[in-house]
Amino acid sequence: MIRPIDIQEKEFSRAVRGYKEEEVNAFLDEITLDLERLLNELRETKEENSRLVEELERHRGSEGTVVETLEAAKSLMADISASAEKRADILLKNAELDAELMKKEARETAEEIARESEAIRTRFISFRTKYKQLLESELQKFDSLSMELFPELAEDYDPEASQAPAMSLAPVTGMPVSRDTLKKTKR
Repeated sequence: MIRPIDIQEKEFSRAVRGYKEEEVNAFLDEITLDLERLLNELRETKEENSRLVEELERHRGSEGTVVETLEAAKSLMADISASAEKRADILLKNAELDAELMKKEARETAEEIARESEAIRTRFISFRTKYKQLLESELQKFDSLSMELFPELAEDYDPEASQAPAMSLAPVTGMPVSRDTLKKTKR
């Protein structure tokens, strides 16, 4: 390849009817300048080309990394989604188990309350019966005591026909009520 210096140092032989040396030298100077400019452009173009090739290789390498990263992100999202679904299923099952446990406990509590209520009712009936018996016993004692203390009233006294109505216990409250009232409420 011809270099600009080669053009500048080139010596031509002289002939009789040759070209004007100054015109040839001026033209050679122009060619030298153009050749230097072209060679500089060529060198710059090669450098830019080399830089672009390196950049392209770097981008190709990073493109692979980006694709790998995207694939890893997709895989991670799929794993997260599957994990979230499993966690949701577990939470749902736990909630269902908790609800069943709460229902069972509520049933057991209701049964316990029903048993306690029945026991209290039985105790109340027993208490009412014993209280009624106690009151009747006391009435009988009162009647017999009053007969002993006031025998003169014994002839006039008829417990069935007496003015005071016989007393009994109300079925719900256990409070004394007359037998007449009790008969009316039973009807």
